[in-house]
Amino acid sequence: MSVRIENLVRTAPGNASKVLLDGVSLDVPDGSFMALVGPSGAGKTTLLRAIAGLDAFQSGSVVIDERDATGLSARDRNIGFVFQNYALFRNMTVARNISFGLDVMSRSQRPPQAEIDRRVQELLDLIHLPDMGGVWPQRLSGGQRQRVALARALATRPRHLLLDEPFGALDPVVRRSVREWLRALHDQLGLTTILVTHDHEEALDVSDRLVVMQDGRIVQDAGPDALEARPATPFVMEFLGETLKFAGQVSGGMFIPADPHVARFSVPGVADGEIIALIRPHEVRITSAVNGAPARKVGLRYGFARLAVDMGDRVVDILSATPWDVGESVELHIDAARLFRNGRMVEERCDGWA
Repeated sequence: MSVRIENLVRTAPGNASKVLLDGVSLDVPDGSFMALVGPSGAGKTTLLRAIAGLDAFQSGSVVIDERDATGLSARDRNIGFVFQNYALFRNMTVARNISFGLDVMSRSQRPPQAEIDRRVQELLDLIHLPDMGGVWPQRLSGGQRQRVALARALATRPRHLLLDEPFGALDPVVRRSVREWLRALHDQLGLTTILVTHDHEEALDVSDRLVVMQDGRIVQDAGPDALEARPATPFVMEFLGETLKFAGQVSGGMFIPADPHVARFSVPGVADGEIIALIRPHEVRITSAVNGAPARKVGLRYGFARLAVDMGDRVVDILSATPWDVGESVELHIDAARLFRNGRMVEERCDGWA
């Protein structure tokens, strides 16, 4: 039950000069759980709605299970879609909300009422709300409404599930619980799932693969480990987590930072010239240094001391496991880095100590 997108182009209604999707191509294999991530306006929801058949596009194609679905209506694609705001019908009970997709089928396709009732109860059991069929949506918590919206999307037994920012309105604790349940449900039912989110941590927790979008294009498509180790561009790395940036020069296989409070390190095989080193806050060690950078402790995170280091022209936050004394001045030693030149990655890691 795969999805293949080929060179999809969509412009804004009434403004052909504003490109929303710029030649997007994407393969979603059968049974995969993929996340579309990126900032607001990147094209994530636009792409999701194009796959579902909810919005038209100017050129390209959508192929679902090896069948060209470009000209098919949303109903004929049989795709489950969960909207950001759940879109439950307030004047219908939970059971009627779940059965809605079955109830509106043509008479020739609609199952008998007894079968619909059985299907609704199966889904109520599946979402752990077995006795809530007669309840009105207004009486449900946010997490329960989210599960009902998912059950409604699954009522017609789609093999593809599309989710548009489904956890945005939930508090953090409920959010974690619902996404863990969703991942288990995906595996149990053998779905092919595409999740749109701007929350990279959420995407990393639940998906097998992340597709990073920017300005209507796919910047990188890879698994979480590959994205962390080899981000294609600085934007990808910065979007996926806190990032520190150090400019410098490569000369004779050594990175020589522009900042005097950062130690040089070995970068064998990298051509000489200007370069940018991007690192995570925990990929740096500190040592005491005469006339070093002043540092102060500003908190704790994951068992690390969070230090604010005054580099002169800016203050950088690092996470350090090194014992640290109040008032000590420090030098930074980078243990791991991704090196970028002209906006593209040229090297994955470094050896840290010169």
